[in-house]
Amino acid sequence: MAEKRCGTIAIVGRPNVGKSTLLNHLIGVKLSITSRKPQTTRHRISGVLTEGETQFIFLDTPGFQGEHKNALNKLLNRTVGNVIDEADVAVMVVESLVFDERDERVLQLLPKDKPVILAVNKVDRLEDKNRLLPFVKEMEDRFAFAAMVPLSAKQRLRLDVLKKAITEFLPEQQHLFEEDDFTDKPERFLAAEFIREKVFRYVGDELPYSASVLIEQYEQEGRLRRIHAAIVVEKESQKAILIGKGGEKLKQIGTEARQDLEKLLGAKIYLELWVRVKKGWADDDRMVRQYGYE
Repeated sequence: MAEKRCGTIAIVGRPNVGKSTLLNHLIGVKLSITSRKPQTTRHRISGVLTEGETQFIFLDTPGFQGEHKNALNKLLNRTVGNVIDEADVAVMVVESLVFDERDERVLQLLPKDKPVILAVNKVDRLEDKNRLLPFVKEMEDRFAFAAMVPLSAKQRLRLDVLKKAITEFLPEQQHLFEEDDFTDKPERFLAAEFIREKVFRYVGDELPYSASVLIEQYEQEGRLRRIHAAIVVEKESQKAILIGKGGEKLKQIGTEARQDLEKLLGAKIYLELWVRVKKGWADDDRMVRQYGYE
């Protein structure tokens, strides 16, 4: 009989290489929010996948940020380093044929004393797959990766190969979660993340990445969830953008966040949103922690 395996896997990389998409498609549930805007992920998000005798506990991390040095980004970068230190296995995600100074900063964080697997993402965009060979050789020269897996997170290509590579390095131990668990995050946290995703989807080009969401009330009545949430921005002009003409933009954000939450939780959602202005919150250590970033 095969031994049970269970361990934590840190998914790391620069912003916008597809870490959150990879996590979502590995566990088969939309858990980590995605958008075109860099550094959409701000928390260590745990996604759980149990397949037979193997339980994967994936830790999605913020994209390591080297350009902005405010309190929020400093804390997010510390989160990346802490997750790597805690994990049993690390998966570094890079974009196929792309390696720049941002990737190099992540490379410097990788541990020498634990297995690191390189996931070369977005290979579906390559017309000539032979171009991957010199890129892979270049990456082999940069770091002693335990394995390299070309894949496409978006198209779900070769994710089985990645899981097989990870399994070899997971500790033999009992599972930490029930078989049908998919995350260790509470519903309140997921609600804030889904709202924030819609903010970035619909006003991301007009709004700084520092917009945040604060759940002010969360009540459960059987299969009904009543959620009252504030979207926090730094300027009055940003508030006007979020609300939109006649409140249409805010309504659109709320409607789509509610629909996603209903699908994820299998529950009826009552969601009320409003916008609050807190000047300079992303530069204030106290306020950053007050808004749930640790």
